[in-house]
Amino acid sequence: MQNSNDWDWETPEKKIPFAPWRNQYRWVEEPYVSPDGEKIAAIVNLDEGEFSICVNAKQWETTFDKIWYLRFTPDNRLSALVSEMGEWTVAVEGISWENKFGYVWNTLFSQNGSHISVAFQNDMKYGMVVDNNIWENTFSDMTYMAFSATGKHSAAAVQVKPSAAAEIHTFQEGIFSAAVDGTTWENTFVNVWNLTFSPDGAHLAAEVRLNLYDYTIAVDGIPWEKTFNSVWAPFYNPHNNKFAAPVRIAGKWTLAQESEIIWPERFDQLWLPIISPANNRVAAVVAPRFGQWTLAIDGKVWSSKFKDVVMDPVFSPDGKHLAALGKQHERWHILVDNTVWSNHFSMLTSPVFSPDGEHLAVKTEQDGTYGYVVDDHVLPYHGTMAWDPEFSPDGTKLLLRYVEDGIYCRRILPIADIRL
Repeated sequence: MQNSNDWDWETPEKKIPFAPWRNQYRWVEEPYVSPDGEKIAAIVNLDEGEFSICVNAKQWETTFDKIWYLRFTPDNRLSALVSEMGEWTVAVEGISWENKFGYVWNTLFSQNGSHISVAFQNDMKYGMVVDNNIWENTFSDMTYMAFSATGKHSAAAVQVKPSAAAEIHTFQEGIFSAAVDGTTWENTFVNVWNLTFSPDGAHLAAEVRLNLYDYTIAVDGIPWEKTFNSVWAPFYNPHNNKFAAPVRIAGKWTLAQESEIIWPERFDQLWLPIISPANNRVAAVVAPRFGQWTLAIDGKVWSSKFKDVVMDPVFSPDGKHLAALGKQHERWHILVDNTVWSNHFSMLTSPVFSPDGEHLAVKTEQDGTYGYVVDDHVLPYHGTMAWDPEFSPDGTKLLLRYVEDGIYCRRILPIADIRL
């Protein structure tokens, strides 16, 4: 979660020329902007096998063989995966971690951005490293990495037993488990997917396959008592301190919590469940029948339907409103409280509610031009690049970040100035 109280919400506009960077370097890669909007950065190529990073037109002093996955942390620090003399590591604000690896990938941040984790490979063994601290144990295979919100724990699905390609019986006995901070669960499974920490990092849940036919959720290595035809990623309900997940029974999907069915309704598909931050309401994307996508809250289906897909559901902070994106006929729409906005676009990103839940902003793409829509009102600010909008803590202002005519613009827009 970003702490935006200290951001500059008073200066109406700040600009940084970006187009001239392309004349200074052999090439400039895709730029990224800090959450507070104060910095724009990009990987730049200086010469053959020589890369650096340019931030607000100032280049890092250090150079690298190669750089990729440039990202800002939630607390506005700039991180990247870098190669020095053929070895990979993480660089933060131009300073590389001491430990080096054969390869690193999948950068993850803690909720406040103070901790960073990546997956690594050394000599065909895999593990995770958090703030330059390496797992003591490594594994022959590793997928589905997870990082706790607190940044104190990391986890991944790992292979714990060797199995040659032809050893089908060994695979069916279970060769996978989950490792938390490098220590594996006692139980093994045929497969382990999609790990989820509780907010405090004390518990870990995952999709598991018990045999060729039975699936369930395992929490801290212990499978639920009941099995299902299939399951999707588990999620944590902080209001009752329990894990839940979409499950498939007799060809239909519903929600289960600790093995028990909590939604009596059945759907052709159910995914992306979310919990209201203010109460115990649960929403999910559902398909009551093939080709009809919508949302359901506590099992109750909305009447607005889309033919292609519904995705990115989000509750307002007060839990009173629910929004999502819907697509049909090659156009993307915004669905709020079972009402479809009148404007539609070539592409949209995840909806963003104001802290009081009274306003909703979304980044848009319309025929190659990026912009913003707020409460179904298209704003007159757009460019060749743009980043998601951010509301001020009091909900009275909106931060816009976009590149127009080769100039990066950080704009603060009072919500009262939007003419509805």
